[in-house]
Amino acid sequence: GAAATPVLRGITLAIAPGESLAIVGPSGSGKSTLLNIMGTLDRPTSGRMLLEGRDLADATDETLAAVRNRRIGFVFQLHHLLPQCTALENVLVPTLAPGATRSAAHAEADARNLLTRVGLAERLSYRPGQLSGGERQRVAVARALINKPAILLADEPTGSLDRASAEDLASILAELNHEDGVTLV
Repeated sequence: GAAATPVLRGITLAIAPGESLAIVGPSGSGKSTLLNIMGTLDRPTSGRMLLEGRDLADATDETLAAVRNRRIGFVFQLHHLLPQCTALENVLVPTLAPGATRSAAHAEADARNLLTRVGLAERLSYRPGQLSGGERQRVAVARALINKPAILLADEPTGSLDRASAEDLASILAELNHEDGVTLV
């Protein structure tokens, strides 16, 4: 029954591979909506959404799920970790989706390497409740990167962290962008 409220109008945005881009604006201005469309979580009501030259606006839900799992990583303000799983198990969750192309041993080695890169080599067996907020976000970053996405979408990933943890996470994201060429938005 509520009237439709246009959130985004006339948006044209092109991001080059390996680029790092910050989208800023006041609360309610459409930043999360834009990221959700870019990440294929939401569909635009009109227009096109291209990823690597492929228009995804009319793709099937199954195709979009595969694209999200293999080409796009997500880090949200709230980490969305599974509380019953260890840090290592949480990072491995995206590798369990149908169509996985590597062995469980290779995926685990990659997960251990990512957790080491984000400074959590000593916390592999810790559950989220045993980790600080900054550590949980670093697990979320490792999970977002486990399938080697082309693009990492981070929606206010430092919003719930203290200043030191936020700066640490921002440094990790910048390093991953610079060293691995992951497009960061």
